[in-house]
Amino acid sequence: MAAAMASAAERAVLEEEFKWLLQEEVHGVLRQLQDILKEASHRFALPVGVTEGPVKQENFMLGTSTADQVKGVLMLQGDALCQADINLKMPRNNQLLHFTFREDKQWKLQQIQDARNHVNQAIYLLTNRDVNYQFKTGSEVLKLMDAVMLQLTRARNRLTTPATLTLPEIASSGLTKMFTPALPSDILVNFYINLNKLCLTVYQLHALQPNSTKNFRPTGGSILHNPGAMFECGSQRYEVSHVHKVECVVPWLNDALVFFTVSLQLCQQLKDKVGTWAGVLLVRGSLCFGRVSNLFKLIT
Repeated sequence: MAAAMASAAERAVLEEEFKWLLQEEVHGVLRQLQDILKEASHRFALPVGVTEGPVKQENFMLGTSTADQVKGVLMLQGDALCQADINLKMPRNNQLLHFTFREDKQWKLQQIQDARNHVNQAIYLLTNRDVNYQFKTGSEVLKLMDAVMLQLTRARNRLTTPATLTLPEIASSGLTKMFTPALPSDILVNFYINLNKLCLTVYQLHALQPNSTKNFRPTGGSILHNPGAMFECGSQRYEVSHVHKVECVVPWLNDALVFFTVSLQLCQQLKDKVGTWAGVLLVRGSLCFGRVSNLFKLIT
């Protein structure tokens, strides 16, 4: 009899501690996540309301490519590449070409915009409840953490995994029409984000003659195409003769990635803690059939 009473008392203590975890500790972690993700959102420096000031412009010098074939300066304003000043040395004759964005053009970096949208969605999930709301079950917390982690994973993936594009998609993207003077028909360019870097790839093309004996095999989608890649645009077939990739580090993108990683770790730690407590209660509760119903409701 005394053992049964002690076991019941132990279970009651465990239940109270689990309720404290749900009602107090969970909210502390959620507040911490909100603070971190708001900092991450601010790093993107995109205005979301009329009260916010203009987004600052940042200049980044592109790292030199092999044999200094490509040099340039990029001006980034939030998610928009608002100016690009590029010098390209043609390898065949060492001719120097100079291109800049037209004054009426900006190139939106969809990866940055998408990443911030996912961060803001995660913040919404964390704050979309009354300030005095109390979690009643462990599964409620787990579902919230899964939803938040999904948005954070998508945000991180948008910065770490550039889109795979075919060469015809790059040729028809509209980016080639943004420069003055206009890019020659044998030059393609592509901008993208890779981790904490803003990258520029320049493709120099060789037009294949109709009577060419080369086996024409169109290349599929890729982040970076290699020399020898072939594609068809309109009625003309091309082969990539030279590829130049240059990049510059964007410090606040690195900050955002660190915030994503820390937030995902906090979410996983909370999931593990809630799951562990739920498992302990279920095991303890199974020792006494009369209390299993109440314990199952608390856990799930």
